[in-house]
Amino acid sequence: MSARRTLATARRIIRQLRRDPRTVALLFVTPVILVALVKWVFDGRPGVFQRVGVPLLGVFPLISMFLVTSIAMLRERTSGTLERLMTTPISRVDLLGGYAIAFGVMATAQATIVSLIAFGLLDLQIEGPVALVILMAVLNSLLGMALGLFLSAFASSEFQAVQFMPAVMFPQLLLCGLLAPRGEMAGPLEWASTILPMTYAYDALERVARDDVGGRLAIDALIVAVVTVTALLLSAATLRRRTA
Repeated sequence: MSARRTLATARRIIRQLRRDPRTVALLFVTPVILVALVKWVFDGRPGVFQRVGVPLLGVFPLISMFLVTSIAMLRERTSGTLERLMTTPISRVDLLGGYAIAFGVMATAQATIVSLIAFGLLDLQIEGPVALVILMAVLNSLLGMALGLFLSAFASSEFQAVQFMPAVMFPQLLLCGLLAPRGEMAGPLEWASTILPMTYAYDALERVARDDVGGRLAIDALIVAVVTVTALLLSAATLRRRTA
């Protein structure tokens, strides 16, 4: 692994993102709008927003980062850029490391902006530390990035990449506990939720909101981190030298 090549890749990706205003809007504006809509939808029931607001600070960035990352990597594959890069001395680890750094910077900025607006302008209140909420939101964004990089290998067009949203993200959104407590779900659904990473991302933020900062929170955060690293390793393994 070459630090110089990894950083050069990260700078290239960040420059590409800066020249794409629609992607920038999807990363930084859309999650803010979605969180604000949730507050306004439940304006007459403020307790609902206080209950689900914090978990949504991680769920919305996770989903948007998944979508942007999967499409960005797919463009590299289908445009031939990836194939040309793989003929140079750059390694798979350098390339994936550059992507991880670039989107990690974006994920940090995204989660920080969404969290600050929610706690400031939208008057979201929690019992736990705000800094820990931001940290967990960043971790969730990184999870979305890693899953997007991995699953992009199984798509041959941007349309197919978008199809992973209802196939991969929406079931997790339904089963993570956001819409209904997992203990009240049918047995098979509750079991299925235990193997989905968004469940632990949701649980971690929900625990921070209740100031339940203890061993269970650490386990949830560790599971999210392990899934993130595993997805990145699988991305490196599925990174083909030639495009299909």
